Amino acid sequence: MPEDFWVITFPSVFSSLRAEKVLKAAGIAADLIPVPRQLTGACEGLAAKLAGEDVPRAAAVLTAAGVPMVREGIRIDGKSIW
Repeated sequence: MPEDFWVITFPSVFSSLRAEKVLKAAGIAADLIPVPRQLTGACEGLAAKLAGEDVPRAAAVLTAAGVPMVREGIRIDGKSIW
């Protein structure tokens, strides 16, 4: 059964790619995924998929690096993600 996870969304693909680089440099595990349908009517853009315990640190690191975020720390129900 799919597990729940957390996402941070970004205003552009460029911001999400920059976030991936910043998070990796900070040692925070994150995968880029399409923005979940629960958050947008269309499948557009990318989100960082994280473990819940990593969200506060990831948001702080991204803020310090000047990476803009749209939503941070949104819990996604693994049963209805796709």
